[in-house]
Amino acid sequence: MKKIAVTYENGQVFQHFGHTQQFKIYEIIDGKMSSMVVPTAGGGHGALAGFLEELGVDTLICGGIGMGAQVALDNADIQLYAGITGSADMAVAKLLAGVLPQNASANCDHHDHHHHDGCSCHDHEHHHHDGHECHCHEH
Repeated sequence: MKKIAVTYENGQVFQHFGHTQQFKIYEIIDGKMSSMVVPTAGGGHGALAGFLEELGVDTLICGGIGMGAQVALDNADIQLYAGITGSADMAVAKLLAGVLPQNASANCDHHDHHHHDGCSCHDHEHHHHDGHECHCHEH
């Protein structure tokens, strides 16, 4: 059996792991797939990793994710595919076909992988003079 969780909102991969309100859980047993959407209990990155571990999830597909959450997932033996965008169902199909890139970009700012805006995961000041806001996930 394989159990895959995807940060989920309106059919899409939700882009902020620590703020996701729900996961879509895909279960593959004997080549047959079923899925269900489950609400999160909240509680931050570590709690979400524990929540997935309790559900028996072995793989997570998400958008942006911070280092603390990556460590928590690693400690829970959950394989991570981060920096993923688009349809949740399509992401799982790509994973099962072996063509989903692993950790394509687990950086905090998934909208601009090159940080042209001056943001970095280590910035503690999230507001810039031009009104741009960084989207870092670890504080």
